[in-house]
Amino acid sequence: MTARTQATVSAALMCVGALLLTAAAAATISRSSVTYETPDVSLVRADGKRVSLPQELDDGRPVLLNFIFTTCSSICPLASRTLEEFQRKLGRGASKVHLMSISIDPEEDTPARLRAYARKFHAGPEWQYYTGTVAASLAAQRAFDVYRGEKMSHTPVTLLRSAPGKPWLRIEGFVTPDELVDDYQKLLASP
Repeated sequence: MTARTQATVSAALMCVGALLLTAAAAATISRSSVTYETPDVSLVRADGKRVSLPQELDDGRPVLLNFIFTTCSSICPLASRTLEEFQRKLGRGASKVHLMSISIDPEEDTPARLRAYARKFHAGPEWQYYTGTVAASLAAQRAFDVYRGEKMSHTPVTLLRSAPGKPWLRIEGFVTPDELVDDYQKLLASP
């Protein structure tokens, strides 16, 4: 086999491998419609203001919610990049959706640390980060069925809701920004 043929075969195998990885990743994404009862807890926004979780969720805008921690080196940066791209792809429409990221490590994630993390991912004013007490964080995690015993066991979950009182679209797995925009637009268009 010539060097040129080997290079062609290698390139073809790499393409097939990339397609298989993409298919495997897509297969691991699941979507479901779920109703949650929001716990009556107070959180602290990255701006230092103490807020009510139910009031933050029910400000009239559609909500995109996830759970992160700033020292995570695997799931959270990928999920945050997805939200960053989601926000960018919506353009001016991003101001109409409330993006919320709640820390699952409130002992480490101070408001200052969350502000730095928000800057890293170019969070616009519609994307807010929250911390608080351990009890409040756990109550929120449990209410949205994302608590996995400890922060190192967390899984990628993105939650979307079109309006207060509507069911949540629960997306488990690594959704792409384009898929998330599509899910969001479909959710807004549904009755």
